[in-house]
Amino acid sequence: MREPPGQRARPDLGGRIAPIIRIAAIIRTGGEGAFALTGIDARLTASAMQQFPPPLLVFDLDGTLADTAADLVGTLNVTLAREGLGPVPLKDARAFVGGGARALIERGLAAHGITAAEARLDDLLAAFMAHYEDHIADNTELFPGAAEALGRFEAAGFIFAICTNKAEHASLLLLRALGIESRFRTICGKDTFGVNKPNGAALLRTIARAGGDPDRAVMIGDSKTDIDTAHNAGVPVIAVSFGYTKEPAALFGPDRVIGDYSELWDAIHALRIGQARALTQKRAHL
Repeated sequence: MREPPGQRARPDLGGRIAPIIRIAAIIRTGGEGAFALTGIDARLTASAMQQFPPPLLVFDLDGTLADTAADLVGTLNVTLAREGLGPVPLKDARAFVGGGARALIERGLAAHGITAAEARLDDLLAAFMAHYEDHIADNTELFPGAAEALGRFEAAGFIFAICTNKAEHASLLLLRALGIESRFRTICGKDTFGVNKPNGAALLRTIARAGGDPDRAVMIGDSKTDIDTAHNAGVPVIAVSFGYTKEPAALFGPDRVIGDYSELWDAIHALRIGQARALTQKRAHL
């Protein structure tokens, strides 16, 4: 029985996720110094490929997969202008991004010393989303190397999902505009499940909806919220250092930190070394 999110012990990464699909891809293509598996290794690999779902990478969106700050802050400043308030510079407002549109508006108002009532925030949020969805990818693009990383992992048999505190509809619109919507098994937002990050249930439900297994999943994010979410779900987490958080992501205890998407391959497989046999033998004794 799975323990409730937030109470599940952090897993021992030494016995977690098996790189069996990567191995199969290497054998098929003859790449990366291909080798032939024999004996017990061949039997374990074939057996594991039949028993386990594909390995799953779950991405945060804003500040992790896509650099959305310019469009989000631009929409914030349109919203503030309608309230008779001045703009917040992008360099200052980047750190406001990451908690969803409502939090972004609250932070923008707070920069002017204003706290709005909930009903007023509802109105501002509706106006914000209407403008943002019309300008969702005017100045937004994937972070450098992200598309190439997706391609490399996809070719090796990985599947992908999104777990974000952005609204689900806006997330779908954005990924569609960027041309990568179809690459994700599921795209889950703040309003998808009725719970959101850092509640670990948001990540576990995303994994389930993608057809994955928490024991074969990794979260990739940029913030304390993402890292806490993964910890609460008992799932390993890789942090990117180029996101929107003011504090270095390493302070929040991720399993790995990368500074560029070219580093993701090695970071993922550093969490997966020697695990094919351990996981298969563990399953054999159940």
